[in-house]
Amino acid sequence: MEFSIRQAKEEDRKDVIDLFNYYVINSFAAYPDEKVAYDFFDKLNHLTIDGSFYAIGLNSGGIIGFGLLKKFYSFKVFNRTAEIAYFLHKDHTGEGLGKIILDQLIADARKKNIRTLLASISSLNIMSIKFHHKYGFTECGRFSQVGTKLGKDFDMVWMQKFIWC
Repeated sequence: MEFSIRQAKEEDRKDVIDLFNYYVINSFAAYPDEKVAYDFFDKLNHLTIDGSFYAIGLNSGGIIGFGLLKKFYSFKVFNRTAEIAYFLHKDHTGEGLGKIILDQLIADARKKNIRTLLASISSLNIMSIKFHHKYGFTECGRFSQVGTKLGKDFDMVWMQKFIWC
């Protein structure tokens, strides 16, 4: 499989949102409980830090993943902290793409003098929690039973990684 990672572009809107909506409807990886409209792409783009919004595209065409660095809070005192988010097409998990997009986001964060990365994960998204543990994130907080989706209550797990070295 040949692919490339590049900044997300307007022409990625449909693929990115369709990928996100798959997780909205079928999992606990995305928090909304109803599909989002295509203008949600603009919101994602607005939340990013200095354009750190990437698409993973197959060289043969199509988007199989995306990731971004999001502002943690808009207050200047939090400029060295960012939240990460990424989603991969269900047929392309376990192929190392998560690590590749994570490495890209870490490289961007270091260039932007970000020292702390945060990930907000549903407690029912066990694969994501394992992935983040594997790559050096530790649980730093948990809000118990704050969400209900697909008829199940879940915790919001916050994981953290320091990257200042």
